[in-house]
Amino acid sequence: MHTTTSAYARSRSTGTLALALAAGLGLSACSLGSTDDASSDSGATVDSATSEVVVVSHDSFTVPEDLLTQFTEETGYEATILGSGDGGEMTNQIILTKGSPLGDAVFGIDNTFASRAVDEGVLAAYASPDLPDGAADDQLSGTGADLLTPIDFGDVCVNIDDVWFAEEGIKPPSSLEDLTDPMYEGLFVTPGANTSSPGLAFMLATVGNFGEDGWLDYWSDLMANDARVTSGWSDAYSVDFTAGGGNGDRPIVVSYASSPPFTIPEGETEPTTSALLDTCFRQVEYAGVLEGANNPEGAQAFIDFLLSEPMQAALPETMYVYPVDDAVELPQAWAEFADVAAEPIVVDPAQIDANRETWVREWADIATQ
Repeated sequence: MHTTTSAYARSRSTGTLALALAAGLGLSACSLGSTDDASSDSGATVDSATSEVVVVSHDSFTVPEDLLTQFTEETGYEATILGSGDGGEMTNQIILTKGSPLGDAVFGIDNTFASRAVDEGVLAAYASPDLPDGAADDQLSGTGADLLTPIDFGDVCVNIDDVWFAEEGIKPPSSLEDLTDPMYEGLFVTPGANTSSPGLAFMLATVGNFGEDGWLDYWSDLMANDARVTSGWSDAYSVDFTAGGGNGDRPIVVSYASSPPFTIPEGETEPTTSALLDTCFRQVEYAGVLEGANNPEGAQAFIDFLLSEPMQAALPETMYVYPVDDAVELPQAWAEFADVAAEPIVVDPAQIDANRETWVREWADIATQ
């Protein structure tokens, strides 16, 4: 097993998604700063009663310690990160605690849940003045643009094991349609849409590509071609995928456009896998100020910090996502082997919100029998 692939797998192992509302979810708070009064380099002092900024996030949120220190030195605020499950669970939590928010800011609401958070009224208006020009395409439409600030994005795409196909002498697939070809029978694995964030994104890619009248027929054909559905990304990629580091037998998997750089063998210069960029659904992650926050000014400062050049530059190697600031230099391996989709498959966030539970139920009737 290559260590790079293993590290990537661990980073995505928390990507499971709970669609049902559930009160009483276990919350783990991790304080990332001291509780002493803080002062910035400019000499401004923040009152100790408001110096803490509580950021509600999904469990995969990672900020380098040196950048958190820099945030405190520049603003006077101390950041405490409150992990609240995956993106879906976290969104459920901030809705369930409307009127008595868990924190001041929220990070990690993505475009599959954004309209729900907006419509529920759990966010306060804030449009960061630091939003880079290149992030305009990632903004929500309507009132959502004033409530949620885009921070990063990732393309969920079909990935293939190039080495496997070369050794077997089989032409690899290049589109979603190809996956139903008998040539690829028994070769594809995907995490489930009802248990996994990338699995949900892949389901939405099929909705966007085939339309509401055709996507269920596509899934019927896909399952008839012996597609395998797992509970999460880690099982699909690390266990079943032939290039995932285990003893998998499936050379086609749902993963990320950023996955290939993590399959470069030690001592070599090119990955053993590639992403099919015509199959991608784009997930955008947002940050916002929670309505009723104890420290809305600190929340605004933290959102600005997430858009700063040092934090944007850290995103690829800490969270395996792309920064919304397209002026930020990517790691060399990403620049060479982690291309993003030129035209990702799109489903309107409002349409997702209105149909998500129905679509997932219909999907499960076909894919989990």
